[in-house]
Amino acid sequence: MKRKLILTGAFIGMLAIILGAFGAHLLKKYLSVDQLNTFEVGVRYQMYHALFLLFLSTQKDFAEKTLNTIYNFVVAGVVLFSGSIYLVATKDYTLFYSKIIVFATPIGGFLLIIGWALLFFTILKRKS
Repeated sequence: MKRKLILTGAFIGMLAIILGAFGAHLLKKYLSVDQLNTFEVGVRYQMYHALFLLFLSTQKDFAEKTLNTIYNFVVAGVVLFSGSIYLVATKDYTLFYSKIIVFATPIGGFLLIIGWALLFFTILKRKS
């Protein structure tokens, strides 16, 4: 599980850097300031959760099932939250955009919150 957390965290982080550079340099010509700011929110939250996964990989006292559950919520949340934000920000140039995609953002955000809540309650239940 530790390897999976590190690999996924590293991949999501690397992808955040690539998408951030793509937005800052290439999309700057095509998107409005508001669209670029929206795109950057997706990049920022993706990077936060890459670091979150890397942090999880350092936890030695967590049950494998707990780590896996948090991992699943975080990965699904990043895909839905950041992915939908990227699509909304680039909707004028994206073939896959649909108005229904805006519902993915709050669902993804809720999944991220659940991942953090699971971490919180797992630590809260620990004996000092």
